[in-house]
Amino acid sequence: MKGSSLTVEGVTKRFGGLTAVNSVSLHAEAGKILSVIGPNGAGKTTFFNLLTGIYAPDQGRILFGDKDITGKKSDAIAAMGIGRTFQNIRMFSGMTVLENVLVGHHNQVKTSYVSAILRLPSFKKEEARAEARARELLKYMRLENRVRDLASNLPYGDQRRLEIARALALEPTLLLLDEPAAGMNPQETEDLKAMILSLKNDLGLTIVLIEHDMAMVMSLSDHITVLEYGSVIADGTPAVVKANPQVIEAYLGKGASHA
Repeated sequence: MKGSSLTVEGVTKRFGGLTAVNSVSLHAEAGKILSVIGPNGAGKTTFFNLLTGIYAPDQGRILFGDKDITGKKSDAIAAMGIGRTFQNIRMFSGMTVLENVLVGHHNQVKTSYVSAILRLPSFKKEEARAEARARELLKYMRLENRVRDLASNLPYGDQRRLEIARALALEPTLLLLDEPAAGMNPQETEDLKAMILSLKNDLGLTIVLIEHDMAMVMSLSDHITVLEYGSVIADGTPAVVKANPQVIEAYLGKGASHA
């Protein structure tokens, strides 16, 4: 895997009379971590939904590397190399840990429908390759001893890691993480920070992070964009953003340690 850049130019999304995302522009450099923060209701998850094709923007454009993905469907965007996790964990609770990752791998399967129906040797070879890759990802996420467990039986922190493993099964070059530390205890959060850094340093992924834990954001991020009421109010390095008066007033100055 090698990271791809993301460039957003003047993207706007309205729902009736409400402007949820208002002319947002930002750039995520390839192989770096960009955090998007802001108070609740700032438009962060809506912004992710625009990046992944759940919503189409009313204005502006989205560039993934040198490709314009504005308004493309979610499955096409995923196939191009954008993986995602969600604020509320989404998994197939009745499937095993291994099966959940294999579901994420479906876009990478390179056999025909006929081969799959007839279970031809080409399909079996591809199936074995997919399982080997899924096990590799689960080992990377320290879930190799849980492959046969039902996903619903995993502890919360392990469920978060499973969701990331499933996103990685798409072989993304850009990974969007929507509040991955939500609900985690301090030790789980520290483990997650180390894992996110390894995704950047070992795999070379570009990561865009929405997160409420400000200590985590400041320690992980190469760059930070701050949203308030759907608009960008600050953009820069962690040190620059932390010292920005608008950020202090709108966000950090409220005494909260959450985005």
